[in-house]
Amino acid sequence: MSKDEHSARAKITVVMPAYNAAELMADVLTPLLQMHEAGEIDQILVIDDRSTDTTAARARVLGAEVIIAERNGGPGAARNLAARHADGEILWFVDSDVVADPAGPALIRRAFTSPDVVAVFGSYDDAPRGTSWISQYKNLVHRYYHQRAPSEASTFWAGCGAVRKSAFLEIGGFDVETFTQPSIEDIDLGYRLRHKGGRILLLPDLLGKHLKVWTFSSVLRTDIFMRALPWSRLLITREGLSDDLNISVAERFRAGLALLLLLGLLMLPFYPAAWPAVFAIFILCILANASLYRFMKANGGFAFAIFAVSFHQIYYIYSSVAFVYCLFEAKYISPRSAQ
Repeated sequence: MSKDEHSARAKITVVMPAYNAAELMADVLTPLLQMHEAGEIDQILVIDDRSTDTTAARARVLGAEVIIAERNGGPGAARNLAARHADGEILWFVDSDVVADPAGPALIRRAFTSPDVVAVFGSYDDAPRGTSWISQYKNLVHRYYHQRAPSEASTFWAGCGAVRKSAFLEIGGFDVETFTQPSIEDIDLGYRLRHKGGRILLLPDLLGKHLKVWTFSSVLRTDIFMRALPWSRLLITREGLSDDLNISVAERFRAGLALLLLLGLLMLPFYPAAWPAVFAIFILCILANASLYRFMKANGGFAFAIFAVSFHQIYYIYSSVAFVYCLFEAKYISPRSAQ
């Protein structure tokens, strides 16, 4: 059997870490169980991360295999545990608040017919469950980046992504020693897979519906403390900046414009004559974010697009500040603490 034939028939194990997700189990497991019954996937493993609700019992009743973690170690540790019990040659990671699209197995198998491909990931669909503007914004902006990024990726997304089990085990799985809290362990995994010479593909048609309902505070907490700060530290200490997803050169340019606009607005009360320059920066911001505006308008209307693009400028600002802080930390704070 050729490598392509072998990959086309490769077994897929779905790996779903879950913590206090009992109310979501029916939504997320039902389509996967249907895929299993149709022979499209070969195993469904739910790793209960020491839930205090009935997550494990609910998953078992629905028909999934359940593994109880020895301790609450987070989704990275749960996925590592599942990999050691998985029968499949391909591990398809699906979060416990993501409804996987039935087209997923065929897309995954097709991508893995290339023997140098070690991982693939997709994006959220255009119809998240949360109806508030902040939930719609958060989920749709994720889709915006993932639908427009190059097919050859340097990172990985574990919300709806798959990896060859052999490659995953070879690099030791998710680094749960460095990333003790759920944050960017999947991004780090992607970097390490690439360093070993493997290819990672972004498949825009590999979709999942996100069921999480975001609040303003949860967006800020996640973006700053679970994304911007740890990702900045990873880039500064190990990776360097790449031209990928929301850290691309174009995104850095847009972030710079957002910072300049903020500084200009703060300066105007003291230097009113600077208003032409500030207005010019404002126009540049509008032009630079035109594609995001069109995307948000198509998915939520005019008012939603205005709110979404405006908040995205705030996102650029706090993400940039986090990166600058991490540069300062790496140069002045970390060396002192190491002494």
